[in-house]
Order: sequence, then C-alpha cells, then structure tokens
Amino acid sequence: MAAAIAALLPARRRRPRSSPNADETRRRVVEAAGEVFAEHGFHAPTIRQITQRAGVNLAAVNYHFRDKDELYATVLHHAHRAAAACALTVNAARPPREQLRACVRGFLQHLLGPARPAWHGRLMAREMAQPTPALDSLVEESMRPRCETLAAILRALTGNRLPRAQHNRIGLSIVGQCLIYSQNRALIERLFPPAPAAANQVDALADHIAQFSLGGIAALLNQAKRRSQSPAITRRAPRRKLPAA
Repeated sequence: MAAAIAALLPARRRRPRSSPNADETRRRVVEAAGEVFAEHGFHAPTIRQITQRAGVNLAAVNYHFRDKDELYATVLHHAHRAAAACALTVNAARPPREQLRACVRGFLQHLLGPARPAWHGRLMAREMAQPTPALDSLVEESMRPRCETLAAILRALTGNRLPRAQHNRIGLSIVGQCLIYSQNRALIERLFPPAPAAANQVDALADHIAQFSLGGIAALLNQAKRRSQSPAITRRAPRRKLPAA
C-alpha cells in the first residue's frame, strides 16, 4: 500500500470536468467511506460496503477514486481539513497571548462544534492509534503547518529562551488539553455531572487552556532564569593519598 500513497490526493488525478451530480455522488461516497472507516478501520471494510452505505454503484467509486488507498487518504484529509482551517485563522499582528487564545479557540471550535460529523473524531483517533501510510501525507500537508503556527506563537511568548524540546512539550500539552474535551467527553460527563454541552463551553475552555498554559510558560521561564543566575559550583578533585614510605 505504501507505493500508492505518493499520489493519493484526488487533485493529482486527471478526470473529466465534474458536474453537480458527480460532485454530489463524490460527497456521498466520501461521507459514507468516512463512517465505515471510522467504525472498522482501513483494512476490514470492502468497497461494496461503502457503496451500499452511500447508495451508489461500484462504477461511481471507480470513477472518482483510483483505489481504496486513494479513497481512504481523501477521507482522512477531508476529516482534518476543517480543523486546519479553524486553527490557522490567527492574526499575526495581535499580541502573542491573544494569538495563543485564538489558536486554542479555533481548534476547540472545530473539535466541539455541533456541525462536525461524529465520524471525523473517531477516524482521526483510529488513525493515531493504528497509523496507515496515509498519515505521512496528512502530517506534511496539514498537521505540520498547524504545528508551525503554534510553534511561532510559543517562540514569541518565550523570546525563544527555552530549549526546542521544551517548546515541543509545551505545544503538545496545549493540544492535549484541547483533545481531552473531545475524545473523553463520555468520561467527563460521568465524572463531573451534570456536564454542560461542550459546544457551549468553547470560550470558557479557550480562556482556561490559554491562561493555564501561559502560567506554565511563565513558570518555566522563571525557572530557566534562576538557573542561569545561579553561580556555577566547582568541585575540587579529591586529593590522592601518597603511598607510605
């Protein structure tokens, strides 16, 4: 399957000019395939299962997609594209603290918004747990730009005074704080009832995650400053005993 991943996206395949009916058929296939892949993973489902779910014939799938690999990669990118659009709407002219809050809010808005199909989250979670070769193209074309946006905000917040590895951990912590409200919703509702609808809590959650993260960044900067100001302790080497005469 890896050999087919290099040219997965449909834009790289020449087809006749689409019509409204063809576009609608393609949309139905992508949505149905997303639901099936989210439920059963990549390997188990057949194209026939997907066509039955979409209510189309096999020829319609073959017209729009080269094979199952291309269909899966298209579905994966489709599920992630909206998240990238939300998270990248950050005004670089604003102060870094406001940029961080906007970045967090955009990500939460996508994760928790009522318009997001449930299969999007399930498919992405399955892909993270059981990665396919399609993940490589998704990382390079969608995830890495989002990562660079957040990394730039963090460098501005820290003045680039922390090691790169620490910047990476801060970024992952921020993303993890967002994901828990989406991926662990059922657990949160059981641990802390009555839990309000997540979609109604986007602003409050964005404020909390941004403030919590800014506090952690400030603590790390203070710790780094104290270490740089601490005098170096030099230890004398132990004296060697002379052999007895």
